[in-house]
Amino acid sequence: MSTKAVTRKSSKGAMSKTHKDALAQGRREGHVVRRYLEALAEHKPKRGRRRTTDSIGKRLKVIALELETADPLTQLHLLQERKDLEDERGTMDRRNEIPELEKDFVKVAKGYGDRRGIEYSTWRAMGIEASVLKAAGIARTRRS
Repeated sequence: MSTKAVTRKSSKGAMSKTHKDALAQGRREGHVVRRYLEALAEHKPKRGRRRTTDSIGKRLKVIALELETADPLTQLHLLQERKDLEDERGTMDRRNEIPELEKDFVKVAKGYGDRRGIEYSTWRAMGIEASVLKAAGIARTRRS
């Protein structure tokens, strides 16, 4: 007996252009939402006096002076503090990105949230200001 190879067509057809476009849109919107949420989390207000680039610069100068005469253990702590302050100063520069990220977020948030079932209260719980949600067209509603 001869065996014949049976070719079957996949029950799953190729994705339509509309489906591919919808997937690409979802990826783009998800990226915009993620970047905005990460920026908000990175710049979440902390307790205490706000630091400025000037106050960080002053403290870095003091640390440089103290390092000259500090014992090894104190040097260790001062070096770590210096690194932390330099890192913080670097993130302060990125605060200027938030308005641009917010503008992009406003454009996509409603569609993204509607498709994913994200409610107003959930956006608020993530720290997004009510004014931003209003600008995005996300209404404050109650579920029954």
